[in-house]
Amino acid sequence: MDRLQGSMEALSALQITEDMDGLDVQSKSLLQYAEVLAVILRDTIAEYEGYSWKEVAEFIEVDSITSTMEVSPGRTNTKIRSDATEYHNLNEKTSLFDLAFRARNPQISTEDIQINLHIDVEPQKIYNPGYPIEKRGMYYLARRLSSQLSLALNVTDYNRLAKCYSIWICRDEIPKEDQYSISVYEMVNTKNTAPNTVSRENYDLMTLVVIKLGNTVYNGDKEDEGYELLRFLNTIMYPHKDNFMSTVSEYIDFSDNDALRKEVIHVSTIEQIKYEGMREELTEELTKEITEELTKEITEEITEELTGRGVKALILDNLENEIPKERILVKLQKYFSLTEEKAKWYYERFVSGE
Repeated sequence: MDRLQGSMEALSALQITEDMDGLDVQSKSLLQYAEVLAVILRDTIAEYEGYSWKEVAEFIEVDSITSTMEVSPGRTNTKIRSDATEYHNLNEKTSLFDLAFRARNPQISTEDIQINLHIDVEPQKIYNPGYPIEKRGMYYLARRLSSQLSLALNVTDYNRLAKCYSIWICRDEIPKEDQYSISVYEMVNTKNTAPNTVSRENYDLMTLVVIKLGNTVYNGDKEDEGYELLRFLNTIMYPHKDNFMSTVSEYIDFSDNDALRKEVIHVSTIEQIKYEGMREELTEELTKEITEELTKEITEEITEELTGRGVKALILDNLENEIPKERILVKLQKYFSLTEEKAKWYYERFVSGE
């Protein structure tokens, strides 16, 4: 199996979500890493069929990953920043993509020209929130497609439109017969009386993927379609089991981490150890001891940053759903073990757009 190279940040995110109860915010913190996204995209994006996880990870434009891209009409071509000029449509509710990014389309890209897919991933705790998830997904796709044409240009160039994917991962309240299934909705040419046909890439611009999980135990067989993807999502989207890291390690390799090795060399008392020969010269026992200590230290540093991201996502999610401030503060204290004072600090900070 062609495993992905895991980063320290992703490892820390996995540890942070150890006791998660399925909240969107914890899922977002984990899904923002290319090595995690690659496992999902390989089995949901038609253009990536036949590629390895490593190759898919290289297609992802990491710098484009954001959870602050608006879905609301007229605003999806502007990322939210405190100093950004935004286009406002009056009396419209602001919505945000959970995780939006771009990734290379290898089927139509060339050495000279790169064509990207526009993708958003939406983790959802429940499948039936009171409306069809599929309708919301199609709306998001329409907004992502239209956002590619800049409001600042007087000339509309439809040749610039690139394909969009919206991937929804639903965890709870799945009908038993639909649990652990993958549904794909796409644009197709159903009737054509003309002698000539239009290239599919000119009209197949929106694909919706709905992944339904369900019971905390996944009993699929290796021969089942989507087995590797569903097994991976079952592992990371539910509270961790004893075999959590052993299962994740089948997909992502954290044992050969460059950043971790460099830190080991930096703090080691064995001054003559060189990077290339570290494995041979360090004893297995010493390597394990230093690695465990460093992992703990680096995790603590990254935890604070990721907690801030999770807090921000929770606040924005709840504001979008018009949850009162008092209830949001209670959730912050409960899910992130914050004091009331700290919860209020975070709330005022992110509501003000800092």
